[in-house]
Amino acid sequence: MRYHNITKDDMLNGDGLRVVLWVAGCSHCCRDCHNPITWDPNGGLLFDAAAKEEVLEQLGKPYISGITFSGGDPLHSANRLDVRGLMEEIKREYPDKTIWLYTGDIWENLYRDSMMQLVDVLVDGEFQTARRDPKLLWKGSSNQRVIDVQATLEQKNPQIPVLYCGDYRTGDA
Repeated sequence: MRYHNITKDDMLNGDGLRVVLWVAGCSHCCRDCHNPITWDPNGGLLFDAAAKEEVLEQLGKPYISGITFSGGDPLHSANRLDVRGLMEEIKREYPDKTIWLYTGDIWENLYRDSMMQLVDVLVDGEFQTARRDPKLLWKGSSNQRVIDVQATLEQKNPQIPVLYCGDYRTGDA
């Protein structure tokens, strides 16, 4: 896996203060994407042991709520296995930290994927310029959804996503 940046103390890409891993590789290539430099799966830097240690060190800080995987697309074929492995390690080492995942794919294509068991919140759907709304929280266009993955998977019909509306620990929106 390759990545472009590790953002620390991020407040824009999920609830609370977060670490954001911006991976390289995206096949959606949305028009007016805010981060087109991340489309090339061969771009950026190799996600090596030092980068992993940087992420884990940040997650060890008590005020960090969790990690957000963005990019690019963490579910791109160049990223999927490494992202899954990192998620599994984070769940083991930091079970109280939340995992957010941004993807251009949609829930209806993903809910059967066992990787979703590791995700707390999914922001799905391709960015659509015509539906852009800068007032939206945690997403860029109104077609995208912020999904409470675990609540969705627990219900009788997981095909219908439960929208996320607040922090797991405080109940605040």
